[in-house]
Amino acid sequence: MTLTAPPRLLLVHAHPDDESLWTGGTIARYAAQGVHVTVITCTLGEEGEVIPEGLRGLGPDAADQLGGYRVGELRSACGALGIADHRFLGGPGRWRDSGMVGTAANAHPRAFVNGDFEEQVAALEAVLRELRPQVVVSYDPNGGYGHPDHIRAHQVTMAATERVPEVDRVFYAVTSRAATEVGVAALAEVEGLPFRLPAPGELPVTEDAEITTTVDVSENLTAKLGALRAHATQVQVWQAGDGTAAYALSNGIAQPLVAAEYYVLAKGSAEGAETDLFGVPVAQGGAGR
Repeated sequence: MTLTAPPRLLLVHAHPDDESLWTGGTIARYAAQGVHVTVITCTLGEEGEVIPEGLRGLGPDAADQLGGYRVGELRSACGALGIADHRFLGGPGRWRDSGMVGTAANAHPRAFVNGDFEEQVAALEAVLRELRPQVVVSYDPNGGYGHPDHIRAHQVTMAATERVPEVDRVFYAVTSRAATEVGVAALAEVEGLPFRLPAPGELPVTEDAEITTTVDVSENLTAKLGALRAHATQVQVWQAGDGTAAYALSNGIAQPLVAAEYYVLAKGSAEGAETDLFGVPVAQGGAGR
């Protein structure tokens, strides 16, 4: 890729917290380098399972105010990662969290998966034409782990980017099997872990032979941890005295914080993409090459 405009990265995520869980280190890295980073969130995450007992009254089976609360969490996470440009697809609350597969939320009339697909694609296309990002990131065809909203976000992203030729590359954000296994093994050696270690195959991973791009985020883990902590209704964060860190969702299963984030190139040239989403040092793009 030869950058002829200031580097712009746009990420499409399904719910508040996905930007931090899947791509927080990458966002922080590029934002710190001066890249214009835009995050699009497709729903308010109204169906999330609330971890703190004192906030469970916000949930969909009670006051149903969780989505509004998570907007504030997302704002704090964006601050931690250095995101200056965040938008909700179609505007805040346009589409609702569809819930996990097989739940009643799948049938909600405002659920993201039940929304008009063309309207959703057109909403993202309009942002792409406005911002003209060279790189777009979302999920793989299975949405990373099968969540209906992740799958729909993938579908919308692929359809919209096909209509905007200024998008040079599209990546799927994935997790590495090898890095996850090494990280879990390290957690098994640390005392005081408050979460349950995952059983083999319990965490969603991608085979490393399929991964095209490894982004080093070792210098951005503090920002990522800050963003994860901001999503307190959804994420628990723990650090050992030696700095080893882990997090867990409402299921209490430990997930290691690893020093890289992983991607599969879905569209565009692979030149230079082994370690960089843009394929060239960002400073060169900023100089207007």
